[in-house]
Amino acid sequence: MLAMEEVLDFECTDVGVWKKALSSYESRIESLNKPDLVSLDQYYRVELPRLLHERDPNPYLTTSELSQLMKWKLSRGKWRPRLLDFVSSLDDSVVKSASEKAFKSLPDISKAVTELTVLKGVGPATASAVLAAYAPDVAPFMSDEATEVAIGNSKDYSLKRYLLFVTKLQDKAKELKLEGEWGGPSDVERALWSCTVRSKSKPAEKSSSGKSSGKKRKR
Repeated sequence: MLAMEEVLDFECTDVGVWKKALSSYESRIESLNKPDLVSLDQYYRVELPRLLHERDPNPYLTTSELSQLMKWKLSRGKWRPRLLDFVSSLDDSVVKSASEKAFKSLPDISKAVTELTVLKGVGPATASAVLAAYAPDVAPFMSDEATEVAIGNSKDYSLKRYLLFVTKLQDKAKELKLEGEWGGPSDVERALWSCTVRSKSKPAEKSSSGKSSGKKRKR
């Protein structure tokens, strides 16, 4: 069985191990002790998907919702304040138009991401978070933690790399379903994120947590 301080092996086929990792997700969110992250995560995983699906068959995202999503993404990962400034200043009609086109493009993930990355401050990783809020069974969020385990450590946030990440997580989700009850690729992402965050926090548990420096590169 998986020791919680270990990074989850992506090749693992034991559904029980993956379920254990996924079940620790909320406690891992809480353990980061970041302001508003628990409420932001609830918003991203529950409230925002409900809002988007209430707008079917023409779902869209508002600037305010994109800003909240960005706060969630940055709080869950590395804080890059410039990205939040960029998306918060976007015109509401532009965000609505781009997001509506993106959602309509699904399940063509490449086209959907391309529609969203016309927005200033929105790169493939942020676009993936938008798509995952609406279609978590199709497009998982491209977190640094899950990406590192699934396809290797890299600062390449290109569309090509995201599509590789999607394929790996979709295949893993299908593989785990064959072994037992399991969700989709977004559950795979959360399981990987949970274990990676736990593993990385172990050496630093006795030291005070530092804040990551912001970078201007959009992702």
